[in-house]
Amino acid sequence: MNRRIKLIWDFRGPTAGMTSEHHEKHLKEYIAAEELECKITGHSTINDMHSIAYMVVNEKHMIKVRDSLKPHRGEVYEN
Repeated sequence: MNRRIKLIWDFRGPTAGMTSEHHEKHLKEYIAAEELECKITGHSTINDMHSIAYMVVNEKHMIKVRDSLKPHRGEVYEN
């Protein structure tokens, strides 16, 4: 079984929503540049002062991506 890991970046403050949306664009660019097979990304608003951007990677790539992009946290991805 190949687990997938959701890597998460937290943004806080009045511009958190716009920042997380912009950060997702960079995550998509990274996926394309590194030719990763899992192409799941997104952003969402937690509340008016907290938003997140995320990408999902296969567990075998997690260490490399984590060390390159330095997410704030991660969790096992279940869709």
